Amino acid sequence: MRENIEPWNALLKDVIELGELIEIVESEEEKDTQAELKEILDMLAQLESRNQELESRSFLDEPDDQKNCYLEIHPGAGGTESCDWANMLLRMYLRWAEKHNFETRIIDFQPGDEAGLKSATIYVKGPYAYGFLKAETGVHRLVRISPFDANRRRHTSFASVFVSPEIEDDIQIDIKEEDVKIDTFRASGHGGQHVNVTDSAVRITHLPTGIVVSCQNERSQHRNKMTAFKVLRSRLYQYYREKQREEQESKIDKKEIGWGSQIRSYVMHPYNLVKDHRTGFETSNVKAIMDGEIDSFINAYLRQIKKDSH
Repeated sequence: MRENIEPWNALLKDVIELGELIEIVESEEEKDTQAELKEILDMLAQLESRNQELESRSFLDEPDDQKNCYLEIHPGAGGTESCDWANMLLRMYLRWAEKHNFETRIIDFQPGDEAGLKSATIYVKGPYAYGFLKAETGVHRLVRISPFDANRRRHTSFASVFVSPEIEDDIQIDIKEEDVKIDTFRASGHGGQHVNVTDSAVRITHLPTGIVVSCQNERSQHRNKMTAFKVLRSRLYQYYREKQREEQESKIDKKEIGWGSQIRSYVMHPYNLVKDHRTGFETSNVKAIMDGEIDSFINAYLRQIKKDSH
């Protein structure tokens, strides 16, 4: 309880201090107050951001919300376009995490044939990382003039994002030896000349569910295998939870990575617009969104699911 109240008290204290600063500036009629006004606007923006984050946290009351998480990105329909779009999303989430002072680690990165990526998995460590990023699970759609099209035509691309919580070792996830297929391959992602030239990367396929996870960021096959199994346990934990929820609700909602299944659209031509189809929230500041400023979308989603739960 205390850890939930203290941030709000600190925010209230800073709001009061800002009010006092505004009163002082208003009383200085003859003084050039441009510097003070800029300081006030900067402080106001910071307070607004903190208020939004604390409001979002107040919606996060699920058992897994406070946990670290794994975020996976896969391109969908669209070839090279979608591979590039998936890479743009990866940058967006890395920038978001950086703005929140979260630690990130690229566990797996499979580059596209011409550009972008075929798949990527990142580990995000920070308070409520899963609670916030679970809002991003789904299909993301991009509309833009293709940089890969010599005729400058408009293209539509898709990529899927899946987020699962990091789970503790004491949580039992039954993975039978006969249910997994383990492949090794040569690492080929981020790292350049530092990537191991031996077949140290590991890919694990869970045969009953079809879930595939890879890891290549470690320098030994053993460590890559350990990390890949941690990701697999996280994926299976989330898979069984969703399956149980679907059975309780007596419905299954499987989405393909393509038309009609997107949770959010990012339009860069013929106009600028990012719109979340679940909440209706939208903005024309596409550049800021692609630079990681997605908190307004996350907040709108968390508010929506909180409302729907009542």
